[in-house]
Amino acid sequence: MDANVQRRIIITGGTGLIGQALSGRLAASGYDVVVLSRDPASASDIPPGVRVAGWDARTSQGWIGLANGALAIVNLAGASLRRWWTAGNKRLIRESRLRVGRAVVDAVERASTKPQVVIQASGTGAYGPRGDEIITEEADFGDGFLGRTAKAWEASTAAVEEHGVRRAVIRSGVVLSTEGGAFPLLALPHRLFVGGPLGSGDQWLPWIHMEDEVRAIRFLIENEDAQGPFNLSAPNPVTNARFSRALGRVMGRPSYLRVPGFLVRLVLGEMSTVVLDGQCAVPQRLLDQGFTFRFSELKPALQDLL
Repeated sequence: MDANVQRRIIITGGTGLIGQALSGRLAASGYDVVVLSRDPASASDIPPGVRVAGWDARTSQGWIGLANGALAIVNLAGASLRRWWTAGNKRLIRESRLRVGRAVVDAVERASTKPQVVIQASGTGAYGPRGDEIITEEADFGDGFLGRTAKAWEASTAAVEEHGVRRAVIRSGVVLSTEGGAFPLLALPHRLFVGGPLGSGDQWLPWIHMEDEVRAIRFLIENEDAQGPFNLSAPNPVTNARFSRALGRVMGRPSYLRVPGFLVRLVLGEMSTVVLDGQCAVPQRLLDQGFTFRFSELKPALQDLL
């Protein structure tokens, strides 16, 4: 088989924050990276060396030839959680994930030579609010919207294992990047001198620097012993209050103006659970597999970003 095919990595959701960082780093390392897009002609900010292929986000139509014999499929695609959680938007968030999961399974089933590994995205929100409990990958799913959605999302690609394909599930914490995601929103109040904890500030915030997020996904692609769920979060989670204080110190800004929980709920509705309820998630299985974090402590991570 062509060596390029054996180093091919297909990414769904490759135009998103994590997908762009991951695809660029993999391409720079010599992998043949293909990002799937429903509108390849308008796909923007594609890193150098990354190809774009069209798909319908429902089936393997149009890209089955790419999946045949590929090294990996990385499934990151799904509608953003950053929208008001109406009944309709909840359906969109859930169904967008399940449709893509079915498409990945379809590609694996139809491939004459199966991809070696599927990396399935999820998040630490899967565990639901857990107070001060230390959360490893053996913890149960939460029973709220995020927990139920994550459980279904993860299960959507489980059938690839029946075809002998290794599968690793990444449950990512809050990914810190200056390019987008939660971090610029968390930093903005501090830039305006009105920073501070959200709600009680006692809720845990499982964080990870984008550098380690990308390195961990690559590690799981390349490590043939890695399968099952993995928390992608730094070994030292912090509370929201500690995060706010550390961010304020690094930015040289105050961090004492607490935002009341009721106000966050009033503005965000049910979605407020994302910032008011946290998980003390730790990357036990990544550490057991021998992965080494470059940013295991928060202050150096913030200094690198800022």
